[in-house]
Amino acid sequence: MSDQCLMVISDANLIQRSTEPSVPRYRGFVAGFLWLVLCCGVVLSLPSPARAQRLERWVYAPTNLLVEENVDRLEGLMREAAGLGFTHVLLSDSKFSRLHELDERYFRHVERVRRLADELNLNLVPAVFPVGYSNDLLAQNPNLAEGLPVRDALFEVQSGRALLVADPPVSLPSLGDRKAWDFVDESLRSEGAGLRVESPKGENCRAMKSVRVAPFRHYHVSVRVRTLDFRGQPRIVVLDAASGRRLSHTNLQVGRTTDWTTQHITFNSLGSEQVNVYLGAWGPTGGSLWLADAQLEECGLLNVVRRNGAPLKVAREVEPAVLLAEGQDFEPVTDPLLGRVPYAGEYQVWHESPAIVLKRDFPNGTRLRVSWFHPHVIYDGQVCACVTEPAFQQLLRGQADAVERIFPRTDRMMSHDEWRVLGWDESFQRTGKTAGQVVADNVRFCSDYLRKLNSNRRVFVWSDMFDPHHNAVDNYYLVNGDLSGSWEGLTRDVLVVNWNFGLREESLKFFEERGHRQLLAGYYDADAQQIGRWLETVRQQRISGITGVMYTTWKQDYSHLAEFSEVVNRYEAME
Repeated sequence: MSDQCLMVISDANLIQRSTEPSVPRYRGFVAGFLWLVLCCGVVLSLPSPARAQRLERWVYAPTNLLVEENVDRLEGLMREAAGLGFTHVLLSDSKFSRLHELDERYFRHVERVRRLADELNLNLVPAVFPVGYSNDLLAQNPNLAEGLPVRDALFEVQSGRALLVADPPVSLPSLGDRKAWDFVDESLRSEGAGLRVESPKGENCRAMKSVRVAPFRHYHVSVRVRTLDFRGQPRIVVLDAASGRRLSHTNLQVGRTTDWTTQHITFNSLGSEQVNVYLGAWGPTGGSLWLADAQLEECGLLNVVRRNGAPLKVAREVEPAVLLAEGQDFEPVTDPLLGRVPYAGEYQVWHESPAIVLKRDFPNGTRLRVSWFHPHVIYDGQVCACVTEPAFQQLLRGQADAVERIFPRTDRMMSHDEWRVLGWDESFQRTGKTAGQVVADNVRFCSDYLRKLNSNRRVFVWSDMFDPHHNAVDNYYLVNGDLSGSWEGLTRDVLVVNWNFGLREESLKFFEERGHRQLLAGYYDADAQQIGRWLETVRQQRISGITGVMYTTWKQDYSHLAEFSEVVNRYEAME
């Protein structure tokens, strides 16, 4: 018999004894029995905990509320979502990072959306704090980008300027000279001074050359590319020859059919002395690809970052080294294109480097050693900010304040995810902390500030940077060191938006054991049935604290919203 029924029997007997002391024993038994039947009926008719509270249903809606057509589309989505039983809209807009620059039109659009949300009984949840994808906030100060270090690059004085000298010299052989490369996949045919693949059927088509480099230098690789109905992704990939660590993460801008264009990436050698440079494609399934004119060179002061935590140092190569003074021995150095091309917050992968213009007379051939920091562009433009800089922390506070004014009292989503560059510049080194500890400090700072603005709100965060089964690991992308312990910055009342589908059982249990409630992020432009597999894992593993599910799309594809909702309906009907 259940504990609930035993409690009912005990309570019934207590009532009988206390209110009818002179009633014969059999009448007390009958009364107790009838009371038991009545109460057990009530207990059995009560909904289970799963039925008592339905799952919240969220939809992710990235948009630009400055454009009226976008507001129209968002309103259509909100009406559809509300009709399907959705309860929350996660609202992401790059304009949240520069609300102080916007005119009245933007705020009228915000008010439209808020009124409709109230009408439909939808909860709007703005996303703030872009510390992984930081471009939007960096538009206000591009020098706050996280920097990779260049150490003691060689420059020589020529006619009043200091010019870069590759040290050691680097180059790539002609693609027409197959024997000069370490290997060329058989699928690539020689064609003049280049290579060509035609009608590939899933095989790799790459050329690779191993090159000696200096540690902690910035390098540029380029290649001319042409495609014709090519069903694959041309790439330039650079790996450390000893460890296999990938040093380049920038996508080429090549379409399925593109005439000859020169494509560029850069990479920092970090601790490498030998790198393997790959050109070509992995597993294409059709069409044609041409490669020609591969080039490798050391970079000058390309995208040089200027801030206190990322200093520029210029010294004469003598014993002992003599440090030159900026503004006295040479003109101030800046890259006017840093974080400005094609618009504020975007970082151009390759352009002409700024010069070091000397203010004093130095003999031609004078050797200088120059150190500085530069950002790395991840994939199609992602640049990470340096969160240990007080000026960036001020930008985070400013964004939170501004969003509070237009969405008061609502919940918040913290955009800590896929934080791929971290831990190299001097502002980080001065903390004396690990990468994981710095992430923990930042997310604690962010969540505390949101609660300072409103102590009653719920605060959410993406799971990956706090999940040891996902991205909270050692040497993630270009992170310097171990991200373990990042989760220590999450207080138990922060809700985790879990998207680690591949290791969902381990991930769900990890956050459950730490006492976090979780929201399941599913779909991801792939399969609306995926959320059912999430929920089945929750059911089988008896995971507690699941508050809801989210239809998550990066492509703004809402064509499977109804199917997603039906899958959740089926799960809830099972409980």
